[in-house]
Amino acid sequence: MADMLNVAQQTISDRLKAMGKIQKCGKWVPHELNERQMENRKNTCEILLQRHERKSVLHRIVTGDEKWIYFKNPKRRKSWVNPGQPSASTAKPDRFGKKAMLCVWWDQKGVVYYELLKPGETVNTSRYKQQMIDLNNALIEKRPEWARRHGKVILLHDNAPAHKAKSVQDTIKVLGWELLPHPPYSPDLAPSDYHLFSSIGHALAEQRFDSYAEVENWVSDWFASKEEHFYWHGIHKLPKRWTKCVESDGQYFE
Repeated sequence: MADMLNVAQQTISDRLKAMGKIQKCGKWVPHELNERQMENRKNTCEILLQRHERKSVLHRIVTGDEKWIYFKNPKRRKSWVNPGQPSASTAKPDRFGKKAMLCVWWDQKGVVYYELLKPGETVNTSRYKQQMIDLNNALIEKRPEWARRHGKVILLHDNAPAHKAKSVQDTIKVLGWELLPHPPYSPDLAPSDYHLFSSIGHALAEQRFDSYAEVENWVSDWFASKEEHFYWHGIHKLPKRWTKCVESDGQYFE
């Protein structure tokens, strides 16, 4: 528009603001929930809220997930819209492009354990089982206070096939961990999705990597740059998000 009118881009921005427009980043479209899935989400959140109100267990939660880190990352488009109007959408990175899978587990104090898989590698049942064992070893080293606690680790992960496999469930049982209920198709209720990966995604905008080593260094530096309150905030958002899910009758609330 600035080029068409032969004026500065700031002039266009100022005029749009004066008209009451606001600028929004495009967002990814979530899964289309059916009635049964919405009911499951609402019921699960009601149970979790009731437990939280009796006694908070947020300090015992260890959560984790996987995220693809692409070597070439587009920047999400911004658009000027009226308040309440949806923003423009942006295509995700080319899923066939070069990428490495980041597997990370964290709690309210910070990252406990992570792996950056080599390009072409992914997570299967045997690998995830070993990751649970490696996570337990990392907890023993980095969170020695767990040995003195009466309450056990509460693991929050999603319903990916490798996570639900019997051998993985058996390993988690042997480790003495509890699984926190998590309804399917609920990234808005998973701290890794709504908090950690969302922040990583913003930081990755327009990043270009030429090698796996560059990705590895970037991930390590990014984790190191985050202070403890960043992770604490991500975990302690959960009760508010459970409440929003209940209030929206199980629908996505953002």
